[in-house]
Order: sequence, then structure tokens, then C-alpha cells
Amino acid sequence: MSDKLILVVEDNPDHLELTVLTLEEHGVTAEIAVARDGAQALDYLFGRGIHAGRDTQRQPSFILLDMKLPKLSGLDVLRSVRANPLTALVPVVMLTSSSEQSDIVACYQSGANGFVRKPVDFADFTKKLDRLQAYWLDVNESIAAA
Repeated sequence: MSDKLILVVEDNPDHLELTVLTLEEHGVTAEIAVARDGAQALDYLFGRGIHAGRDTQRQPSFILLDMKLPKLSGLDVLRSVRANPLTALVPVVMLTSSSEQSDIVACYQSGANGFVRKPVDFADFTKKLDRLQAYWLDVNESIAAA
């Protein structure tokens, strides 16, 4: 098992499948964890609910976070991540279909490390995901690796 971990938070089953398959097909060596709503994401990160007992010292190398989620919005998840010392420094990339300037501003003001629009075109989507994982897993120096 890789020491690197990606948390993908996505409620749309098609987008989730496409994201995970694209990461796997492009040779990502990180473990991929999945949450299908905002509450599930926080339970995973903080070792609560069905994830009680998870080693919360092992946090994701980065989080791909959709904005529009059931139970708890992506922005609410992002704010909770930034407010907790356990996860405050975990990179969070908003991966969303929104192109609203107000959403981009809100994400960066709340502490997002990146904002990426989900392209409609499959080839563009896979290219963006490949670049994201390459940067956050191979190029970026994380706190844990320092």
C-alpha cells in the first residue's frame, strides 16, 4: 500500500467513477478513499461514524472536493477541514462544475488550494485529473514528507 492517500468527495456516481478510473488508469500510486457526501468526508477525516477507529494521523496527500454535496456543502467541509488542526494543512482542490466567480472567491477565501472546473469533454477531464495528481503527489512537497 502506498503511503500517499487521495480523498475524493463526490456525490455524482458518474463523476465519481470517472474520477477514480482516470486516476487509476493514469498510474496513480496513492490509495484512493471515497466519500459521497460532506458528512461522510468529515467522518472519514476525523475518524467518526463508520470510520471510527481509522488512524487519523494518516491524512490525505490532497482532497478533491466537489462543491455541491448533500448533507454538508463542499464549502462547509472545506471550512471544517481548515478549522481543525489535524487537517488544517491538507491541500484541498475544489473540483466542480461551477463557473461562478462568487464560488471561486468563496472557495479561496475559505482556504482552498485550487479551484478546477470539471470539463464536459472526457479527454479534457482526464488531462486535468492527470495534472492534478501529478502535481499534488509528485511535485508538491507535503508537510508529512518534510
